Amino acid sequence: MMNGQVVYNKAQRLTFDSSSPNGILLFREVSSLIYVFGTRILTHDVPAGGNIYEHKYKGIGISLLALHRALSGNYVNFGVFALYGDKALDDVLSIAIQLCLSMQLSEMMAFPKLAKTYFTLIEILMRNHTSTMVKLETLVLAHITNTLQEGLKSHEVSISSQCAAAIENLTVYHFTHAPELERTEAGRRLNAHLSTEPALFQGLLSALLQIIVFEECANQWSLSRPLLPLILINQDFFNQWQEQLIAQQAGTPERQAKLVSAFQKLMAEVQCNLESKNRDKITTNLTLFRHEVKALF
Repeated sequence: MMNGQVVYNKAQRLTFDSSSPNGILLFREVSSLIYVFGTRILTHDVPAGGNIYEHKYKGIGISLLALHRALSGNYVNFGVFALYGDKALDDVLSIAIQLCLSMQLSEMMAFPKLAKTYFTLIEILMRNHTSTMVKLETLVLAHITNTLQEGLKSHEVSISSQCAAAIENLTVYHFTHAPELERTEAGRRLNAHLSTEPALFQGLLSALLQIIVFEECANQWSLSRPLLPLILINQDFFNQWQEQLIAQQAGTPERQAKLVSAFQKLMAEVQCNLESKNRDKITTNLTLFRHEVKALF
């Protein structure tokens, strides 16, 4: 816990001169401790009848929290590590992903504090280290997106919002780099992921639409942010999803017509790009869409 406090840049208390190596040195020391602990806990077996939280998850949660605080402290230029061939960042991110994979999703969600820590870390990784996340094995990335899908459904607003932000960053990155295909490493990795898991993003879009259409959501603005990039990279699936929902209302033609109109208003004047004005447009449209859809279901 002390290590988590040391790297916690609360109220910008950690300030170093631009030429000072202290931020890098601090990160290297803490990341080394996390790596050593993570390596050991991964081989630690919970005793029969033992409390899994006390024996395993509590320590993992503290380590992930310390890493999040170190990554978000704004006192480290992470590009330095790759520039000088320092493996500290790569090593700690690798062990952190392994720690995340070692937790059963259902067990993790049963401990709200642990779940918040996990999703907080995933959000900053998707925001500031997206290229590293994209380089993960397809099954690993698919597992992480599955946890984001479950977290999106959480009634804990902070968790749901963090998941929405993480999904937004990943999908924006995909939309931006996918056209590059084989020209860049990012394009090649994205192409490989979707070749292996064609439905990688479809589950996220389906979960998001289910929440928007059928549930109350106190964080509508947060949920609106990943909606456009998800639609743009899953246009066929989005069309199929709305057509299926509309077809289910065949017994009530009036409701069916109103639902068609609602979807038309959702995408009214929305272009196939992620410019700020366009994203703000669908956010605005979503308010009207939810108002009309809620009157139907």
